[in-house]
Amino acid sequence: MRSKRIALTRKDKIFYFFNDLILFFALLIVLYPLIYIFSASFSDRLAVISGKVVLWPVDFSLEGYQAVFKDSKVLVGYGNTIIYTALGTFINVVLTIMAAYPLSRKSMVGRNIIMYLFAFTMLFNGGLIPNYLLVQDLGMIDTRWAMILPAALSVWNVIIARTFFQTTISEELYEAAAMDGCSHVRFLWNIVLPLSKAITAVLVLFYGVFHWNSYFNAFIYLKSPELYPLQIVLRDILIQNQIDPATITDTESMTRKQGMADLLKYSIIIVASLPIWLVYPFVQKHFVKGVMIGSIKG
Repeated sequence: MRSKRIALTRKDKIFYFFNDLILFFALLIVLYPLIYIFSASFSDRLAVISGKVVLWPVDFSLEGYQAVFKDSKVLVGYGNTIIYTALGTFINVVLTIMAAYPLSRKSMVGRNIIMYLFAFTMLFNGGLIPNYLLVQDLGMIDTRWAMILPAALSVWNVIIARTFFQTTISEELYEAAAMDGCSHVRFLWNIVLPLSKAITAVLVLFYGVFHWNSYFNAFIYLKSPELYPLQIVLRDILIQNQIDPATITDTESMTRKQGMADLLKYSIIIVASLPIWLVYPFVQKHFVKGVMIGSIKG
């Protein structure tokens, strides 16, 4: 049976037309800077500094990427960042679910007090120096754990996950499982987690992006270059290629170096962002659903 389409009124057509038009311009505003950065990273340095790059690469060149990957520390930084992101995200998601699920059960004694203590840490903390002294006393200075454990749990993500469990996993479902002898651990593993792929994808994306872009903890806690994440390595490359006009008297040489500095800037943006762009499509279908359900007040 052929489905019947609802006929749109003239006012509806006008509304959808202007709505689509506004969204199209919003898309261009967001998309064009990304296209420009991508095109500039594959263009010649002189074309970049002279403003010839508008939409497509001009005088196609891989010079920027060659300059980035010429430094062996970049691959080391990539490896470190992958370790920090993978291990850190795994720990984050496990701890968040372990905290959020009990707090979502109405039968848990004292859950309101525990939630209050969690929320208290969102507003008040010891500050940078006490945190540094704590990490130092725990023996984590200049270790990989300094990049993972201090940020092992986000209270905001716990609230989102707890709200998801409250609105999705009903008490009746647990009661039915408990009647068959199912414990809380088994219920969480066999029933809750399979039904929570959406919020799990949201947590993985949130924590993964945080760890991938993390540089401040490395800047504070790490001293050994072999432990630096990618963001610190790329920052050092940019600093090394900065130009001091007082040391250059030749205009042509200064233009060439400035062009290389700009080219490096765009290439580094792509190098640092591309992995996240590649991962996002695989979790996007769960992302919107998880955020919307987890945003409902519980």
